[in-house]
Amino acid sequence: MIPFKSMLDEAGLNRQHIFDLARLPPDLLAPLGLGEHERQLILIGHAGRLLWERVQKHATDPVHPIDSYSIGVVEQWAALALPQARIRFVYPKGLPADRHIGLQRLGTLAGWHHPSPFMVGINARWGSWFAYRAAIIVDSELPASPVEDHGHPCVDCTAKPCIGACPASALDAGTMDMNACHRQRLLEASPCAYACPARQACPVGVEHRYDKSQVRHSGTGSLAAIGIRRLLKAS
Repeated sequence: MIPFKSMLDEAGLNRQHIFDLARLPPDLLAPLGLGEHERQLILIGHAGRLLWERVQKHATDPVHPIDSYSIGVVEQWAALALPQARIRFVYPKGLPADRHIGLQRLGTLAGWHHPSPFMVGINARWGSWFAYRAAIIVDSELPASPVEDHGHPCVDCTAKPCIGACPASALDAGTMDMNACHRQRLLEASPCAYACPARQACPVGVEHRYDKSQVRHSGTGSLAAIGIRRLLKAS
């Protein structure tokens, strides 16, 4: 059990997993620039709607409210739960721009993440309505977390409503056609601009679905990134 778990849960950061660095694949660790004293990686995420409720109430950063809020909560938690430990963020801050932590791989190792046709992680409890919010490296020796795997719901899904719901037909071939997806999202008045119809059509974990304001917030960020990439390619 992670120490002071209730503090993170009540803040909306209700998914936590402790990894022993010695048991993680070397290529996953390579971008992290580990020090000899560092022993563990703690992955922190959220599932469901509570985080967004807390962010709307407490966040002060209008540009990156979720990241800033999550960092602040984790710092407060670490000061209480690991007062003697040295901690270092590797997500959403802490690494150089050219180095990235493999969040989805960590999620898979934790049992949280299975691939979905619409390229968002999914599991049988929360559906696709979860995300990775922070990762810290620590010199602690906490008990490593057991794998928490609620199963892969897509395996037994025969209806596959996500595929038919995609206006770009980007899922028809069985793998995501990212170019088709991006073209559709950049169209004027596109139904995909700020929310993915395929993701919305998935019935798994529907009771945990984000509210419209959170979906739009996330969609606005990803749409801007797509637009920037297109401009860079054209230049």
